[in-house]
Amino acid sequence: MNTASELRAELAQVFAQLKAGEIKPGEAAELANLAGKMIASAKVQVEYYALRNEPPEIGFLKDDARRAGEDAVRKMFGDDTCAS
Repeated sequence: MNTASELRAELAQVFAQLKAGEIKPGEAAELANLAGKMIASAKVQVEYYALRNEPPEIGFLKDDARRAGEDAVRKMFGDDTCAS
């Protein structure tokens, strides 16, 4: 998995497997813990770029940024940040 979207899809599968009794609660908890660490590291990167007033280049978030808020990025870093 290379993006936050893929991570969410994997976590949804884990949830379904847990509900169906296909995996143990401890295994699901460990996967959720690792996912949280991945998200936390991306958050640190976003905060770093924000402090430096630079547009972030984080592949893990890239597909989500396009769908969920290029406008927010433009507001934060300027109109030409998301130009294709």
